[in-house]
Amino acid sequence: MELLQSLSTSLLSPMVLAFALGIIATLLKSDLKFPEELQSALTIYLLFAIGLKGGMKLEGVSLMVVGGPLLSAILLSIAIPIWSFYVLKGFVRLDSINAGAIAAHYGSVSAVTFSAALAFLENAKIPVEGFIPALLAVMEAPAIIVAVFLAMRKSSDNSSASGGFKHLLHDLLTGKGIILLLGGLAIGLLTGHKGFDQVAPLFDAPFKGVLTLFLLEVGLITGRKLHDLKTVGWRLVAFAILMPILHGFIGAVLGLWSGLGLGGITVLATLAASASYIAAPAAVRIALPKASPALYFTSSLAMTFPFNIVFGIPLYHGFAKFLLHM
Repeated sequence: MELLQSLSTSLLSPMVLAFALGIIATLLKSDLKFPEELQSALTIYLLFAIGLKGGMKLEGVSLMVVGGPLLSAILLSIAIPIWSFYVLKGFVRLDSINAGAIAAHYGSVSAVTFSAALAFLENAKIPVEGFIPALLAVMEAPAIIVAVFLAMRKSSDNSSASGGFKHLLHDLLTGKGIILLLGGLAIGLLTGHKGFDQVAPLFDAPFKGVLTLFLLEVGLITGRKLHDLKTVGWRLVAFAILMPILHGFIGAVLGLWSGLGLGGITVLATLAASASYIAAPAAVRIALPKASPALYFTSSLAMTFPFNIVFGIPLYHGFAKFLLHM
C-alpha cells in the first residue's frame, strides 16, 4: 500500500508529468524543442546547485559521519561496472567494446535522477543527510574509468584505445560535471549557511522549476530514441530494467550498513540504480569511438531513465523502508 502511494506521488509530480509531455510531444511530431544554449544552461544550473547546497550542508559534519557512506558509494561505482560488463558480454552477448560502453553508463550516475529523488523525498517531507551530494560527485568518474579499462583490456584494438584513455582521464577530471559538482561543494563548504543564504533566491526555490524544464527537454530526447528499441533486442531491454532494480537493492543494503537514514538510503539506492547520459556518453565517445550510440543511449536514456523516474524511485524508497523495519 505504501509503495502504491509512493508511486502515485511520483507519477503525479510536475517533474514526471513534464517528462511524459516531452515524450508525447515527440510522438505527435510537435515542433517543440529547446535551444542548445538553454539545454547547456539548465545542466550547468542543476549540477552547480546540487554541489552548492550539498557543500553548505557539509558545514560542521565530521569525517566519521561521512566516511561510511562515501566508502559505500565508491565501492558501488567500482563494482557495478565490473559485473555489468560481464553480464553484457555473457547474457546480452555484446562484444567487449559495446559491453564496456554500456557498463560505463550503468556504473556512473545520473544527476537528473538524483535530483528527481531529492524532489520526491522533499514532497514526502523525508529529510536527507546534507552530505548526500558528495556521493553523487564521487560516483561519476571511477565507474567510467573501470568500464573503459575492461573494454580496452578485452579488445584487440588496444593501440587506438590507449590514446583515448589519456584523453578520458583529462576529460573526466576537467569536465563540467566534476568541476561544477566539486566546485559547488567546495564553495558551499567554505561559505557555509551564511554564504548560501546570499544566493538562495536563485539556487533554492527555483530548483524544482528548473528541474521540471530539464525533464521536459529530456522527454523530448527520449521520445526521439524510442524507435531504437526495435534494434536492441529483448536481452538488452531486460538488462536495462532488471539490473537497476538489483543495483538499487544493493545500494539500499549498503546505505543501511553505512548508517544512512530513510532519505539517504533511498538516494544511495537511486544513485546505484541510475545510468549516466551526460558524463558517460561524452567519455565513451572519446575512449571507445567504435561503440554504438544506439545501444548505450537507448538503454540508459530510453529505458532505464524513464523506468527510474516513474517506477524506480518509489521502489527504491520501498527497499529502504523494508530494510529499516526488518
